[in-house]
Amino acid sequence: MQTKYIVVLGSLLSGIGKGIVASSIAKLLSLYNYKVMPLKFDGYLNYDCGTMNPFRHGEVFVLDDGGEVDMDFGTYERFLGRSISSDFSLTGGKVFSAIINKERKGDFLGTDVQIIPHITDYIINRLEEVAEKEKLDVMIIEVGGTVGDIENSYFVEAVRQLALKRKTIFIDVTYVPELEKVGEQKTKPTQIALRGLRQEGIQPSFIVCRSGRTLDEKIKRKLALFSNLPVERIIDDHDIDNIYETPLRLVDQNLDKMIVNELGLEHWSINQKGLDEWKAGFTLEKPRDVTISVVGKYVDLKDSYASVKEALVHAAWHNNAQLRINWVESEGLESGSGTEALAKSDGILVPGGFGVRGTEGMIKAIEYARVNKIPYLGLCFGMQLMAVEYARNVCGLKAASSEEFGATEHVIINMMEEQKKISNKGATMRLGAWEAKIKPGTRVHAAYSSDTFWERHRHRYEINGDYRKTLEEKGLVISATTPDNGLVETIEWNSSFGIGTQAHPEFKSRPGKPAPLFSAFIKSALHEETGPSEGRYSYSQSASASAGRKPEGRA
Repeated sequence: MQTKYIVVLGSLLSGIGKGIVASSIAKLLSLYNYKVMPLKFDGYLNYDCGTMNPFRHGEVFVLDDGGEVDMDFGTYERFLGRSISSDFSLTGGKVFSAIINKERKGDFLGTDVQIIPHITDYIINRLEEVAEKEKLDVMIIEVGGTVGDIENSYFVEAVRQLALKRKTIFIDVTYVPELEKVGEQKTKPTQIALRGLRQEGIQPSFIVCRSGRTLDEKIKRKLALFSNLPVERIIDDHDIDNIYETPLRLVDQNLDKMIVNELGLEHWSINQKGLDEWKAGFTLEKPRDVTISVVGKYVDLKDSYASVKEALVHAAWHNNAQLRINWVESEGLESGSGTEALAKSDGILVPGGFGVRGTEGMIKAIEYARVNKIPYLGLCFGMQLMAVEYARNVCGLKAASSEEFGATEHVIINMMEEQKKISNKGATMRLGAWEAKIKPGTRVHAAYSSDTFWERHRHRYEINGDYRKTLEEKGLVISATTPDNGLVETIEWNSSFGIGTQAHPEFKSRPGKPAPLFSAFIKSALHEETGPSEGRYSYSQSASASAGRKPEGRA
């Protein structure tokens, strides 16, 4: 069957939830047993997301193959329950780099290279090549940004042309505002946005309406009239607390059936058992409450820690718990504020990050967790600072710090040797899925119930091997290393639950299949820790499942 395409665009404003809509549609079509994958286009001229500031862009999501991509890929993977390759991330930087390289090689000799047809032809060919390579029944294309942006205008033109040769439908995700003083939902912004879409040569087949509350029927009818669509194709997607309910909401409005019909797909029925299992993943019975303090330096923009939040949610559901997150700005801890949040916490987590700002506050939080025996989980940067805190306060190395922060007497964290030879910043860290060997009898071994694990990484710095013996002699447990024992992968306290991992296990957490370290962390926060030798979570992943990548094969 020739691949069919669904293009999800957004009108009026960015951050409207296109990724959740695209992921929900992908989930539903996968339950019809179609092979479907989402591809994301982002108009920025960065080649990838690796050098972007999380305050502006949100988290950088890392794939198994080492791709640094938009945070929407986290949503895709969590909804589909499978890993996605970098082939499905297309940016303006990649498009223009490819075209300029072709021009320099002489592929366009005699031709003045233009947006149309050269850029648009390249985009269409790239979409078709990826679809053919993956043997997709349906490709869902999410167009980043907002229709009308200069940054994505050439891509919108490309998918318009794609629709002339391949079966393609367009879904517009719009926003229906409601003025508080008036108390009435307003359609005018969407009407104007639809005119803009038509000027681009695009007629949506469906309109998904984001709003603060349930969409009024009269508003649906009005939008249907102005969009030349039947009223049932105006889809209500009002705010809800749990994004994983979105596929169920779309099913209730028959969007899945309408899309199948519109694309001319075979009339298979949805896998109801799979849909029920999806719902069961977040249905709790008499849940207990658990409060986790996330101490970070980017907490003013929660999207900076999107995968951390979702991994905590998944782990809480798995342990039949209702999660509450205290977002604690680490700089505030340096001045003494925020400590009351730590005192009320069932667990403390320090996520990844870069740079010296706020690190002393994180170290204070780690010390607070260790001294007061509050369950602790450190991710990447959070593991490195866990080692620094232990060196200072247990080993007595008061000047202990990281090479990243400048010269110091005791460099507990230093740059990896291979990283010292690198000058370019983009796509040069230790990235993607790497294997680790676990020490038996440790809490990490109990969490994974395996002698090895494969997790995704994104870092340049590591625990300095010269200090491993000092740390271990004072009781710090090095519970996992690379297979050659060259790099430390996880550490833990022996006196209470405290685990640091150089990896980012949050990237592989799924509803119904939470990241093992997160589940163990939440279990301990609920005062149900089984101990280092009583693991229950199976999360080992073979080398073949990680694209056949071997640690020694990476620079």
